[in-house]
Amino acid sequence: MKRFPGVSSALLLLVVSIGTLATTSEPLDVVRTTTDKVLERIKSGKESLRANPAKMYTLVSEMVFPHFDFAIMAKWVLGKHWSAADEDAREAFVEQFRKLLVGTYATALLNFSDQEITYPPIEQTARANTALVKQQITQPGSVTIPVIYRLHNKSGDWKVFDVSVDGVSLVKTYRASFGSIIRNSGLGGLLDSMISKNQQYSQ
Repeated sequence: MKRFPGVSSALLLLVVSIGTLATTSEPLDVVRTTTDKVLERIKSGKESLRANPAKMYTLVSEMVFPHFDFAIMAKWVLGKHWSAADEDAREAFVEQFRKLLVGTYATALLNFSDQEITYPPIEQTARANTALVKQQITQPGSVTIPVIYRLHNKSGDWKVFDVSVDGVSLVKTYRASFGSIIRNSGLGGLLDSMISKNQQYSQ
């Protein structure tokens, strides 16, 4: 089966910081507070989570991904192939894409260690319905990795539509990888590969 693109562990680990975005708080404040809460929960229950990965999948599903705009992400990831797909294929892709990210993030979170997290200032765009949140992750004996979350305010809720790690966009990375699979096997072939991968995560 074809391999899907690897995403930096910093991205996988720190996207949890977008756990509970709301219009009543500034994105930066919510990111900082929720990062601390989620990572503390993982740290205190790591052995239990390792013994029962389903708990980690639940944590990611309930605390993180309700605040991602998967419809927009899926549309951008598929690019021109989104327009060519029928409604059933679009819905199937969104669901399998969500499951793929849940499994990938849940697995990576179990490998989290005590990286230092800081929040440097970042210049915001003039549009009131979009925001950038920047984190810097420093691992002992390693370089500092910048992580940028891109969010928009949709129907009263802040939702993530892309994340970049060290200048590499999650959406663009998946678009390149999936586009290659679609050219070789079609959208149906991509969905089959995603279903197979997601079944491995669920086992």
